[in-house]
Amino acid sequence: MRDWVTACIGLGANLGDASAALRAATHSIDTLNEVRLTRRSSLYGSSPVDSSGPDYVNAVVQVQTRLTAPQLLAALQRIELQAGRERPFLNAPRTLDLDLLLFGDARICSPALVVPHPRMAERAFVLRPLAELAPDRVSAEQLSRVAGQSVWCLGPL
Repeated sequence: MRDWVTACIGLGANLGDASAALRAATHSIDTLNEVRLTRRSSLYGSSPVDSSGPDYVNAVVQVQTRLTAPQLLAALQRIELQAGRERPFLNAPRTLDLDLLLFGDARICSPALVVPHPRMAERAFVLRPLAELAPDRVSAEQLSRVAGQSVWCLGPL
């Protein structure tokens, strides 16, 4: 049996009731086989980055899993589909977006998956909630680089 690995997942949505979508996704993640939800950040609001549409609601959850990173990604993509996720064009507004940010200390670079997430260090809406859960994984320098991006806390997830 595989050892448990700590993984961090970014959640975001900007269509429909985005806060409810993130709460439902958190529940769905927690019910996956071989996955245990261990921590959740607050909800954060942010303006779209490289996108359009309404403001986003974002969060990060931390899990323990025995799944491989590709298996976890596939499970997250199934949750997105169940939430009505469509991909009509790059960075389209979405009902739910789940990104595998970190998978232990693994560095993965495949056509289907890159971990750590390649753009997380550029996005305050990822770094702020990630720093809330795992301050050792986000440096002050990283936070200072995104300090000009507007992100606001909305309360508990």
